Amino acid sequence: MEPDRGWSCLIADYAGHLSAERGLSEHTVRAYRSDLRELARRSGVRVDGIDLSVLRAWLADLAEQGAAAATVQRRVASVKGFLAWAQAEGLIAEDPSVRLKAPKRPKQLPKVLSGSAVEEALASAEARAVEDGDALAVRDLALLEVAYSSGLRVSELCSLRIVDIDHDRGAVRVLGKGGKERTVPIGNPALRAVGQWLRRRPEVARATSPDTVFLGARGGKLDPRVARRVVHAATLAAGPGAEIGPHGLRHAMATHLIEGGADLRSVQEMLGHASVATTQIYTHVTPERLRAAYRQAHPRA
Repeated sequence: MEPDRGWSCLIADYAGHLSAERGLSEHTVRAYRSDLRELARRSGVRVDGIDLSVLRAWLADLAEQGAAAATVQRRVASVKGFLAWAQAEGLIAEDPSVRLKAPKRPKQLPKVLSGSAVEEALASAEARAVEDGDALAVRDLALLEVAYSSGLRVSELCSLRIVDIDHDRGAVRVLGKGGKERTVPIGNPALRAVGQWLRRRPEVARATSPDTVFLGARGGKLDPRVARRVVHAATLAAGPGAEIGPHGLRHAMATHLIEGGADLRSVQEMLGHASVATTQIYTHVTPERLRAAYRQAHPRA
């Protein structure tokens, strides 16, 4: 059953607000729309008929279906944002989601790619680029190097423009979530790989190609799904349980920086996190590292 016209119009208006005024990505807006359409279908009431009991029943249904705590949390966030907006716009008298609480998310740290696993993936991609002599293999190496060197999100990687790379300063300018711009350092191996790719890029580019660094096989802007496949294939040998793909390299970059002594605020800035609390997941330490720090620092170790 589709949501009634009242729901559909409001969801469309809210999606427009998220895009135009909050600058959220198309992917995020699509997720919000999906969550709200599901609430509309399951609740069976008009927007102004939503109350706390309806919301709690909806969450109970999700739990019975085995939805993960992270999924429930995201949907609660979607609904809270929508109802707060609806109240601010005078569309509902009261926001019933104020007292709605999402289940706590279990603290599960991702298994981060080790430095040796990343080095192996990059070395393998470099060998393939040299042996194959194919322009796209050179592109793939550059993509991997930039992903690990800068920790960019996959959407940021695919949107990175040629003019955004400052070879002299060793930095890239990134337009991140919410349209926020930041400057991120990039290492020499990544700059070299990008330089090699840019020399081969005309072999792939077309007259209609965008000014993005990375292009697809047909000369268009690189699709995030293709970027994920490239990184996934390169890091697949990291072993079971390791988080692979572009986000896995982002996790690895942040963890390796902190393990190397980088401060949390700097890593937060590089990753483009709005809150340092999001970055704190990377401060986890292994028992071995903890013991080593204790032996080094404690006067009676």
